[in-house]
Amino acid sequence: MNKTYYVCKYTPVELLAAFGGECENLNEMPEGFERADQIAHPNLCGFGKSVLETVLAGNVKELVLVNCCDTIRSVYDLLEDSGQMDFLYMLDVLHSDGSCSRERVASQLKDLAKEYGAYKGKEFDRDLFRKAFQPKERTQEPHLAVLGARMGKELFEMTSKAMPLPVVNESCVNNRSVGREEPPADADFDALMEWYAGELLSQLPCMRMLDNTGRKQIYQDPSLRGIIYHTVKFCDFYSFEYSEIRQRADVPILKIESDYTVQSSGQLLTRLEAFAESLSMEADERKERTMGKGYFAGIDSGSTSTDVVILNKEKEIVAGVIMPTGAGAALGAERALEEALKEVGLAREDIDAVVTTGYGRTAISVGDKSITEITCHARGAHFLDPEVRTVVDIGGQDSKVIRLNEDGTVKNFVMNDKCAAGTGRFLEMMARTMEMSLDEMSRIGLSYKEDITISSMCTVFAESEVVSLIAQNKSTDDIVHGLNKAVAAKTASLVKRVGGEEKYMMTGGVAQNQGLVKTLEERLGTKLVISDKSQLCGALGAALFAADMAM
Repeated sequence: MNKTYYVCKYTPVELLAAFGGECENLNEMPEGFERADQIAHPNLCGFGKSVLETVLAGNVKELVLVNCCDTIRSVYDLLEDSGQMDFLYMLDVLHSDGSCSRERVASQLKDLAKEYGAYKGKEFDRDLFRKAFQPKERTQEPHLAVLGARMGKELFEMTSKAMPLPVVNESCVNNRSVGREEPPADADFDALMEWYAGELLSQLPCMRMLDNTGRKQIYQDPSLRGIIYHTVKFCDFYSFEYSEIRQRADVPILKIESDYTVQSSGQLLTRLEAFAESLSMEADERKERTMGKGYFAGIDSGSTSTDVVILNKEKEIVAGVIMPTGAGAALGAERALEEALKEVGLAREDIDAVVTTGYGRTAISVGDKSITEITCHARGAHFLDPEVRTVVDIGGQDSKVIRLNEDGTVKNFVMNDKCAAGTGRFLEMMARTMEMSLDEMSRIGLSYKEDITISSMCTVFAESEVVSLIAQNKSTDDIVHGLNKAVAAKTASLVKRVGGEEKYMMTGGVAQNQGLVKTLEERLGTKLVISDKSQLCGALGAALFAADMAM
């Protein structure tokens, strides 16, 4: 028997159950949108495309939609034209729970009952209707909550695994709250539908309702310990609520955005893990160790370089190595660690604990623990200069800005990891286009004469601009300065988003780019602390955590 799928909490699933329907929330995250992109507008939101992709793959034959936004309207029209559905129906749930709205919804429920009953070939079963009501019990235990736009099943599972406390999905359809009262036993069908319309409309409201103040109870819950606020690409429905929650909620908040594909969820793992670490709720799982010589190693496995720092028991840096990552994170880590050990004359068994961080941290088997680069860069920066409150790290594949508390823990952070724009990889590609090394590029641009602006941050388009400028015989210094301006502007926007404050430190290999540092300082209106250990900052933080484990 086919399942009847739905996508909105205002869907009358109890009514469908009364006709023998087996209902399920359609919330899968596909691998991609190969089928959906052939028929849908490019700017259709990721969730709308995921519905189309799942249906067009032949996995859904019965679907009841609620006309809550332009995306759902488009999806309905496209599916109706596809001819692939056995049963397709759309309800128009209104924006309030007033008497007129209830009357209109009751009328639609009766129309749906007529069509669905005819499709199923069954009569309305009052007992099945009554049994279908299963009110949701709200937890009283300490927990984290996912709020905002719906979150795909796969992403929610990944979020739950990453967090130190139970995670409750309070997003969109998942906070359905119908059934707080039992259906009236002696009402006829029309009266029953009028009661049911009121139950549907008086739920904890979604953001499309005219009066959505009732949503405050979610983030004012005394047992709430943190919020993961999720939005979907090309959907601005929940942006207003996020702004309000940031101002009013007194718990840590992480905002993430997905395009509703499985691939996008992988990009978010670092943010989720860093947020979990910043909550400082995890008990430190320390292994019983026999103290060796009192040396501790941190390995930062980046997409471009692998960095290793070894500390002694006084937390002094005795070795620091920077090597190209190469083809594999694990192999690169082994090589870099061996080089660091050789530098200080130690053997592997002399190291009491190893902590890994960075892009390839989970692939490295030599580590005792893995910690995100967000937390490690914060710890390393605080160690190098305890007065630093904002860390700017432009890495090979992403850029991040981290706000620090006085003790060096993470207060807040933002990342740009959706493309190469504003990253070390962007600069590497531009250097290649200009036929120079990154070292050469880092020294050029300081003495520019013409203030060139590179209009696009897309690596492909920016490369075309650079080629065009070269053809126009523009000065190399001027072109490089234009590229530095573009990266500085992108980085400054991240600083603004995170609420950066003095002192600022720049970490990572790009911190050695003199032209970019100067341009970013001009953009921010402040000096950046540049340590001679800037590129080792992540590995240093990891080594400090390793020392914590063994001491």
